[in-house]
Amino acid sequence: MVKPIIAPSILAADFANLGCNCKRVVDTGDVEWLHLDVMDGHFVPNISLGPPIISSLRKQFPREGDKPIVFDCHMMVSEPDEWIEEIAKAGGDSYTFHFEATKDPARVIKKIKEHGLKAAMAIKPKTPVEEVFPYAEDLDMVLVMTVEPGFGGQKFMPDMMPKVETLRKKYPNLDVQVDGGLGKNTIQPAADAGANVIVAGTSVFKPEDPKPVVQHLKQTVADAIQARNK
Repeated sequence: MVKPIIAPSILAADFANLGCNCKRVVDTGDVEWLHLDVMDGHFVPNISLGPPIISSLRKQFPREGDKPIVFDCHMMVSEPDEWIEEIAKAGGDSYTFHFEATKDPARVIKKIKEHGLKAAMAIKPKTPVEEVFPYAEDLDMVLVMTVEPGFGGQKFMPDMMPKVETLRKKYPNLDVQVDGGLGKNTIQPAADAGANVIVAGTSVFKPEDPKPVVQHLKQTVADAIQARNK
């Protein structure tokens, strides 16, 4: 059975105080993952962060700590296979590439696993969920984008939820992640559809105290999981 996971997106943090912002969120006690958006300016028009920042954050959140934090790397890049080794060396744990960014997803998945990373695949809003099916058995997670990738702070697209429902019914033990516009007002449809990994940026990083938001998101997902497994 899948478990509820909240993955705050550091794209919404204050980059001048990135380490402190991330620690404040992790210190809520309900955050086990950090979502790291890597953008190359080609696959998406924006440029964000890369291996040096991931490496610096890994020093602050070492794997040997009492509560290791999973670095969930969302690779919005045109050549996903070329970044795998660098991300592994920098301290990434999970590597999410976009289906739309490669002609050979199977090769990318194989290379990700060869470098000791969890393999995940993302699909943009216009990509049919059926494109995932040939690769799902080899994936640790599928990310359903609920906004167009590339920029934070966009509005949640509820019409993406049928994709999540399809994945949850077809692959009950697969981590299904949603990313884009998730917060207190949008978490319910995502949880009900079957998403168990929630990427939340602005809704978590902007409040002075992120704990109530994180707890609400996690409990909503936990309740939905329990309801499905009755």
